[in-house]
Amino acid sequence: MRISRECSVAAALVLLLGVLAVFAPAFFKPQPLLSHLTREAPALIATVGIALVILVRQIDISIGSQFAVCGVCAGWLAPHTPLPMVLAACIGAGALLGALNGALVAFVRLPSIVVTLGTMVILRESLRLVQQGQFVNLPGGFQWFGASQAAGQTAVIAAALAITAAFAWAMASLAAGRFIHAVGSDAEAARLAGISPSRTTFAVFALCGALAGLAAVLNAVQSPQVDPKAGTGLELKAIAAAVVGGIAITGGRGRIAGAFLGLLLLTTINPALTHLRVDAYWEKAIQGAIILLAVAADGLQRRRAHAVAP
Repeated sequence: MRISRECSVAAALVLLLGVLAVFAPAFFKPQPLLSHLTREAPALIATVGIALVILVRQIDISIGSQFAVCGVCAGWLAPHTPLPMVLAACIGAGALLGALNGALVAFVRLPSIVVTLGTMVILRESLRLVQQGQFVNLPGGFQWFGASQAAGQTAVIAAALAITAAFAWAMASLAAGRFIHAVGSDAEAARLAGISPSRTTFAVFALCGALAGLAAVLNAVQSPQVDPKAGTGLELKAIAAAVVGGIAITGGRGRIAGAFLGLLLLTTINPALTHLRVDAYWEKAIQGAIILLAVAADGLQRRRAHAVAP
């Protein structure tokens, strides 16, 4: 069951934090911990978007490129545009990029892995040609929303948690959440029940893009400059967190809360190794082992379900 997976991930996280409390209590110093959570807040929002896409039995590996494009757009607009309008523009730009993916997948019926691989390369290379690797300078009032660093960090974390909680509630309580699960579980059965798989898939991709735009702004406010290479590897981090947290890669099963726990576990490993004075090269190996265990658990669960089914 998904709840069992979430409990297992939560237990592993608690165990890791317990080890740190005993052997590396410096990990829990307020400012470094706050900085770590702030850095990972945009990845949490991206993970929510990726979780929705996987739930409809699709994949989006272009979210890192969308994130980079929206971040650069924020840098271009920030000097002469109020922050709320920058935020709205970036969310809109992300939604358009996601809608392009969604239209090709849902209506043209192209495989999502092919579509998003293509848009990932196109967006990333177009950005490289336009920027030539140059950072985009941001005005002073943009960083941390024009507030102090502590207040800005708190605002970034609060925004990410609020978005995550809102989507977790919506997926559990609203008809739209049930539609997404239904399409991911069995698109044909969903269609016979009056749900449009194409429109649902399209909406999810557009929503994932909008969340990428929001995440890009929350990342941009953390620095005086925007890096056009930002978001590299974000898609892998988000997909891994969702799968580890119990979002079934075959779609239709899983909860946003699980994806949240998965991201917390995976992103705690690197600073934990640093504080425990373990070679940081072990990080990827440990993350890979956790991902393989999660996928293997899904496979065993499916086999047991098929064996029990008449």
